[in-house]
Amino acid sequence: MVNPTPHRARGVKVLKAVSSPLRLQILNLLFDKSALSYSELMNQLKMNPSRDAGRFAYHLKFMLKADLVEADVEAKKYFLTDLGKMVLDVADRVEKKAVKPRGMLVRTSHLTMEEFDANKIANSLIKEAKVPAELAQKAAKEAEKRLTKSKTKYLTAALIREVVNGILVEKGYEDYRHKLTRVGMPVHEVAASIETKDTNQDSTVILTKAGQTVLGEYTLLNIFPRDIADAHLAGAIHIDDLGTWVLKPSEVIHDLRFFFRNGLKLENKHRSSMRPPNNLESALSVVFGVLLNASREINGMQTCNYFNVFLAPFARGVETWRLKEALRIFILNVNQHADATLGLELSTPKQFSEKQAIGNEGKTFGTYGDYVQESQLLAQLVLEVYAEEGSVKPLLNPKLVIKINKEALADQNAKAILQKAHFLAAEKGMVYFANMTKKDNEHVAYSASGIKLLPDLTEDWETDTLRTGCLGCVTINLPRIVLESERDKNKFFDLAKERCELAARALGIKSNALKQNGKNALPFLLKSVKEDTYFRLENCSRVINLAGFREAVEAFTEKSLHSKEGREFAEEVAQNILAFKQKVGRKHGKRLYIVLLSSPEASERLAQLDIEKYGVAKVKFSGSRDKPYYSTAKRLQVKAAGETLAVPFEAIETAQKIKGLTTGGTLDIIELQETEYTPQALLDLTLRLIEGQQVEFFTYNRAISFCDNCNKSWFGKLHKCRSCGSMSTLATFDRFTST
Repeated sequence: MVNPTPHRARGVKVLKAVSSPLRLQILNLLFDKSALSYSELMNQLKMNPSRDAGRFAYHLKFMLKADLVEADVEAKKYFLTDLGKMVLDVADRVEKKAVKPRGMLVRTSHLTMEEFDANKIANSLIKEAKVPAELAQKAAKEAEKRLTKSKTKYLTAALIREVVNGILVEKGYEDYRHKLTRVGMPVHEVAASIETKDTNQDSTVILTKAGQTVLGEYTLLNIFPRDIADAHLAGAIHIDDLGTWVLKPSEVIHDLRFFFRNGLKLENKHRSSMRPPNNLESALSVVFGVLLNASREINGMQTCNYFNVFLAPFARGVETWRLKEALRIFILNVNQHADATLGLELSTPKQFSEKQAIGNEGKTFGTYGDYVQESQLLAQLVLEVYAEEGSVKPLLNPKLVIKINKEALADQNAKAILQKAHFLAAEKGMVYFANMTKKDNEHVAYSASGIKLLPDLTEDWETDTLRTGCLGCVTINLPRIVLESERDKNKFFDLAKERCELAARALGIKSNALKQNGKNALPFLLKSVKEDTYFRLENCSRVINLAGFREAVEAFTEKSLHSKEGREFAEEVAQNILAFKQKVGRKHGKRLYIVLLSSPEASERLAQLDIEKYGVAKVKFSGSRDKPYYSTAKRLQVKAAGETLAVPFEAIETAQKIKGLTTGGTLDIIELQETEYTPQALLDLTLRLIEGQQVEFFTYNRAISFCDNCNKSWFGKLHKCRSCGSMSTLATFDRFTST
């Protein structure tokens, strides 16, 4: 008989080692537990030390000689060798082939049916969550055991992931579980979206909402650090537009001259090519193209500052009726496709008196100071179009911002245009007014949302206020801080600073993401002509909004916001937060601003979360129990003082105390009562507010009920049409509900 060669002899010894069920069980235990002592192994095997010691020692010694197990003398523990791990893997495969159990089918995320394979679980753990290979194999093996034990024949990738996540949590590997979490919507929510009876939600809206939900979950799980994500989920802060946080800036303020000079040329999937415009119609087509393309890359508002000034050179020599119809078509098109603000100048600003005017085919035709009449005519015609198209149903988009400077107040033509604007304000409350009479305000850019940009970076108003915008907004829940501080002032300010820091870091993460992904995510905005990139991303403002300012002050002081105690605490809150912002300004950028601006989504969500956490009795909120919200806007009520109109003095006085919160954005909402107002009465009020520098940027607001059945409208919120009695066809328009 021929003696076996040494390596064959070793192979035989290895095979003998795994031929015993007990030895195989020991190998599996050491694989699962990494390392065990002599007594721990016996306990796991449920062997009696006095009765089974000899048998156990024999099997352990056999595996040590076969080099499948190794002893750590110092730790007095045994562990698998690499050969032991390899043998165990081979044994598992042999067992599967020999037994050939009924295979479990898996419906994968790629919409295919495959037979279950534990190795794919291990590979996913290594690839997706960066789990160490050995731990990944253990988790995969444990998952296979549990799934096999359940006798499940049909699996989904999502179910397997849930089982694996459960194993990781049990073993204390929360960080790996966090990375492996799958994002998506529950089936119930998808069904509810599809079956919705909301007439405003078409298929595009449903698809967009689903996509943003998934991206929002991804951002919370993989983009933000844990403290920021937890603060948003808990309701300490609210991150606006979470689903597109790393893809889109919030707002843009356009410079139409760039496109009038260069045309509209795109080199992306939305290919279009338009030469520099040669008449008013083609100029408006270019503007519409700009708004349409940019709307894909912007979350919110687009502002066309100096709209009528930049269009004025194209209006010279054109019949008035033709100008008006071209504007009508443009406005109605924008109304359907993009949220936009049109900034109208009543007199050509000083800074344009010497600026070259861009006209037909991108050529220069004098200066904008040469086109004052055309500019004023365009402003007048825009207002006429709004009055005609919104005579019954308000035309809420695009928004109109009327800029009032000292020159306009001294110009009779400008005053006539201002009268038309107040006709719209009295009837529908659709116009925004910017007080540009102060020297510091003459170069400021406003959007209808209240976002404000000053020439405070380079002191060049064109660079600082045009071709840039607002990066994003994070809202801080001030009433939550009152509840958490238990009315301890020092603790209140410490928590406020902590939340501001979280918000600033979230905005910094967005800035870095857009800088990194901008070329792909923002192909239109970041297009370049002769190395001149259109959108100045680095100049964007970053906004931290304060929700529930009034409720927080009143809850903390137990006094009205407009009382002496309320005003003093409000001023102290503003000063402390602004001082902290100033301190971290270098780290987070000069254009980090603290503001008080309307944010319906944040105001509703944060109030609801606080009520769920603390109970309705402990939370001071606005609205009703069914629809609670926190105030996120400054509101002033119009009151009649004899034959003149006025706003409450105490509200103006309070606003002056927190004036520092208007640097990055401001909007005063002046609420009209359910009564008739003459345009002249409102104009007189506007002039008094401007001359007294009591407001900076404001709008008149009123709720309007409109009946689709009989095409009639009334002031105020109605539940039934006064004309036809219909309830189902009645709609209420209010630009600032839940704020």
